[in-house]
Amino acid sequence: MRNTEKVFFESGNTPCLEKSNTLNGIAGFLDVETTGLNPHCDEIIELSMYLFEFRWDNGEIIRIIERYVGLREPTVPISPGAQRVNKINPKELKGKCLDIALIEKLIEKAEFLVAHNASFDKGFLGRLIQQSTTKTWLCSLRNIDWKGKGFKSGALQNLLEVHGINTARSHRAEDDVRAAIELLSKKMENGKTYFYELIQNNT
Repeated sequence: MRNTEKVFFESGNTPCLEKSNTLNGIAGFLDVETTGLNPHCDEIIELSMYLFEFRWDNGEIIRIIERYVGLREPTVPISPGAQRVNKINPKELKGKCLDIALIEKLIEKAEFLVAHNASFDKGFLGRLIQQSTTKTWLCSLRNIDWKGKGFKSGALQNLLEVHGINTARSHRAEDDVRAAIELLSKKMENGKTYFYELIQNNT
């Protein structure tokens, strides 16, 4: 049994993050694209999750361990607003389904989950995979003081532009996950990464 120390985050009803005394940890960053904004009646149409290894002492993101991206045909129409943002054509989704078993395995391997605007992703994913609601979620939008660092907005696309991080397709799950991890790996003036601030916030 390894020794652990409790690190507290704003994570709703989910357990607090347990920081191990080992040098490295494993986290999962995920993003969903949906038919709309309401998790009670809208549905996931695309999901991507990356497992990555990081250092607890400075927040350095070392490597991507595993990744998944999948499409899902919804049972409800994609709203015009959602389609304008993600530009996913309903024809692309015909017959597609997510590999739930694989996603569950990735979630199990992660010590905690991260998303940009985590309450949104958690609300949608929890309907499909109840296991995800028992994990600690960290929010890279709200648990990093972006405005205090001089950025006009914590919106992902704004932060990517300011940091010179290009994506082939904005508002697509895998592109946003890959870009967000690159963003979190950037170092602040103190030599620590944005990810370090995320995992240390509210300790």
